[in-house]
Amino acid sequence: MTPHRPRFESLATELRRAARAAPERPFIRMMQGEWTYRAIDEEADRLAAGLQQLGIARGDQVSLLLPNCIAFIALWFALARLGAVAAPVDISLRGALLADAIDLVRSRLVVVHADLMPQFAEVAERLEHVEHVVLLGDSSARCARPTLPYARLRAAAPVCVDPQPPVRASDLCLLLYTSGTTGRSKAVMISHRFVLAHGRLAIDGLGLRSDDVLYCPYPLFHLDATVLTVVPALLLRAVAAIGRRFSATRHWDEVRALRATVFDFMGATLAMLWKQPASKHDRDHRARLGWGVPLPEWAPQFEQRFGCRLVELYGLTEAGAMIYTPLDEPRRIGSCGKPIGPFEVSLQDEDGFEVPVGAPGELCLRPREPGLVMDGYYRMPEESLAALRHLWLHTGDLLKRDADGYYYFVGRRKDMVRRRGENVSAAEVEQVIETHPDVLACAVYGVPSELTEEDVMAAVVPRANAQFTAAQLIEFCASRLAGFMLPRYVRFVRALPKTPTDKVEKFRLREQGITADTWDRESSPKESP
Repeated sequence: MTPHRPRFESLATELRRAARAAPERPFIRMMQGEWTYRAIDEEADRLAAGLQQLGIARGDQVSLLLPNCIAFIALWFALARLGAVAAPVDISLRGALLADAIDLVRSRLVVVHADLMPQFAEVAERLEHVEHVVLLGDSSARCARPTLPYARLRAAAPVCVDPQPPVRASDLCLLLYTSGTTGRSKAVMISHRFVLAHGRLAIDGLGLRSDDVLYCPYPLFHLDATVLTVVPALLLRAVAAIGRRFSATRHWDEVRALRATVFDFMGATLAMLWKQPASKHDRDHRARLGWGVPLPEWAPQFEQRFGCRLVELYGLTEAGAMIYTPLDEPRRIGSCGKPIGPFEVSLQDEDGFEVPVGAPGELCLRPREPGLVMDGYYRMPEESLAALRHLWLHTGDLLKRDADGYYYFVGRRKDMVRRRGENVSAAEVEQVIETHPDVLACAVYGVPSELTEEDVMAAVVPRANAQFTAAQLIEFCASRLAGFMLPRYVRFVRALPKTPTDKVEKFRLREQGITADTWDRESSPKESP
C-alpha cells in the first residue's frame, strides 16, 4: 500500500507540492481546455485572496451551485487553502429543496453559474445565512442578495494570507450531500485526510498510473468526480479529465477527445453504452480500464467489444471506497471484490451480530486510522449517531461474503421488498430484467399489497421501437428468478426519475403508485407464464 503522508497534510499543500514538482504537466482537462498544475495552483491563490477580501476564513462554508467547470475545481482548492469548506450543491435542486440544502450548511457565500441564477434567485431572499453571491457569467435574473462578478473575485487582492495555525489534515474540506433517494439529503462532513487517503486507496485498488488520464462524466458535487478522480490524479501528477455530463451517445467521443485511459460508470450507464448500436469505432480509444458498480453478467462481452477491462468496487459518500476487485485474481461475476486499506469490515444482522458466510448482512465498518470515514452529518446529530452507533459506521447496504473473502452487493436495506414473508432484493430483480435485449433500464420497488406487506413492481424503459409485452417480459424473467421475486406489476415508462448522478429516485415512483397503464400479472392470468 502507498505510504501515508505526514499528519498535518492538506489538499492545498498537496497541490502546492505538485505545482512545484511538475509545474507544466497538465492536471485538469475538459472539452473547453486544459490547465497545468501551476495554472491551477496560481488560480487557487488568486481566488483565495478574493475570498479573504469577502471575509471568508477558516471554518466557513461556501456553497457552489456550479456545473462541471474549471471554476469549480479552482474554488475547491482555494477554499482548502483557507481552511474553508466547499459545499457543492446538486444543480437540479429548485425551490424549497435548494434553499434547505444551502441553509443546512449555513453558507455565508454562494457561487452561482449564470445558467443556474434563475433558480437560485427564486430562493435567495429566504436564505438565512448568505451574505454574498458571486456570479459566474452574465445573467439578467434579479437576486435579492449582494452579487459580485466572478472576475472581480479573481482580481480582488494580489496575495492570499495563509491561515494560522496551518490547515490540518483533520480539518473539514468538503460537505458532500447524500443522494436523497431514500429520504432527506444529508451533508457528509469530509476531512482533508479523508480526501487524500481515499485518493491513495483508489490508486492502489485500481492500479492507477502517472501516465493515466482519469475520465469522469459525473457531477463534481459527487464523490466519484472529486475524491476518486481529481485527487488520485493530483497524487500521481496525472490528468483528471472531467466531462460536463454523462451521455450514452457522446461517451466514447468524449473519451477519445480527452485521451482518457480510465473511466468510471455507475447505475445503468454501462447498460446504456452496451445497448448502443455497434460501430467500427467501438475500439477506437485509449481507455484500458473502466470501474464502477454494478458489473453485469455480460461484462466479458463488453470488454471484448470495447477492448478495455471492467472492474467493480464498493463505496459510499460516508466512507469512500474500501472494497475493490483484485486486479491479479480471476474475476468473480457479481462480486465487488475484497476490502483493502486500514478498515475493519463486518456483515451484521439487525442486532449487531456477525452473520455467517453466505448470509446477507448490513455492511458495517470502522477505520484503523483516523479520518477515513466521515466526521458525521452536518447539523444532524441524531442521524450521525444512528449511522455511527456501536462504534461502527452502518452503511445501510446489504452484502454477503463467500468463503474466500469476496463480497457481493445484495441491495439497500431500505430497498428490499417484503413480500409475503420473503425479502426480495430490488437490485437482483433489476439486474435480471435489464438483461432482456429490449430493456434499456428499469427500477424495482415495493407497492402496498392488499395482503399486507408489499408486492413487487417494475418500471421499465424499453429500447426505441421495441415490441414486447409485460407478459413476455415476466416470462423471460420466470426462468431466471425465484417465483416470489417475479414482479406482479409492470409499467412501461419513457424515462426513470433520476438524480444527476444517475441514481433512480424510487420515492417518486412509489408516490405515483399503481397507475392506469400498469399491467397486473394477477389480474391477467391468461397472459402470465
